[in-house]
Amino acid sequence: MKRTPAVAGTFYPANAASLGRLVEEFSLPEQNRVKAKGIVSPHAGYIYSGSVAGKVYSSVEVPGTVVVIGPNHTGYGSKAGILTKGVFSMPGFSMEIDHELAVSIMKNSDIVEEDTDSHTHEHSLEVQLPFIHYHNPSARIVPLCVMGRGYDFVSSIGNALAKSIRDSGKDVLIVASSDMTHYESQQIAREKDNLAIEKVIGLDPFGLMKITVERDISMCGVIPVAIMLISAKQLGAKKAKLVDYKTSGEVTNEYDEVVGYAGIMVY
Repeated sequence: MKRTPAVAGTFYPANAASLGRLVEEFSLPEQNRVKAKGIVSPHAGYIYSGSVAGKVYSSVEVPGTVVVIGPNHTGYGSKAGILTKGVFSMPGFSMEIDHELAVSIMKNSDIVEEDTDSHTHEHSLEVQLPFIHYHNPSARIVPLCVMGRGYDFVSSIGNALAKSIRDSGKDVLIVASSDMTHYESQQIAREKDNLAIEKVIGLDPFGLMKITVERDISMCGVIPVAIMLISAKQLGAKKAKLVDYKTSGEVTNEYDEVVGYAGIMVY
C-alpha cells in the first residue's frame, strides 16, 4: 500500500526542497533533547502552527518508531483505523509503516482495525511526517486515525497501545495530533486552552475529556491526546511540559476568531 499526500500544496509545500527548508526553519538547533514517551503536536497549515510543531519535535528524541494518532476529520472509515503495511509517500521522501508493531496493536485491541478509508484524505497524521522525518530520516511510523468517543474507547486503545509497545521492546514516541480551541476570540481561546493544557500537564486523560465537554473546548484531538496519555503513563511517564503555545491570530493579526496550537511533551 502506498498512501499519497492529501494536503501537499495546501497545508505545506508540495515541492520537496521548499518543504525541507520550511521544516528546517521551524526546527531549533541541536539542544538537550528529552527521551519522551509522547508529545502533543498541532496539525494546521504550517504557516499557522509550524513553529509550534517544530519546537516540540526539536525538544524530544525521535526514535526509530513513531506512533502517530490523529483525529478523523473526514468521517470516512472505522472508528479506529490503522494501517499495518506499506509507505506514506511525501514530497521528497517516504515513510515505511512498522508492520510488526501495527499488527500487534490491532491484535491487542478489540476496537482498532485495518482501514484505508480513514487515512486516504486525512491531514492530521500527514502533516506530522515531515517533522518526524527531519529529526530521524530512518524512522518508521504506525498511523492510527480515530473518531470514537468516551473514556472506555480511549482506555481500551491506550491499554492495547501500551502493551504492544512494551512487548516490542522498542523505543517508541507517541505523537498525538491536535489543534486546540477553534474560532473563538484570542482571550477566550487562551482561557479555554489553558484549562485543557493543565489537564494534559497533570497527566489526567479523564479530566481532559471531562473539561473539554464541560467548558465546550473545541480541541479536535482530545481523543488522540487522551489515548497518548494513558499509554505514556503505563510506559513510565511521570510528568509533562508545555513547550509552546500560539494562536493563528499571532500570524494573521486578527484576534476575533483564532485557532490555538499547543506543543507538549510527556516524559
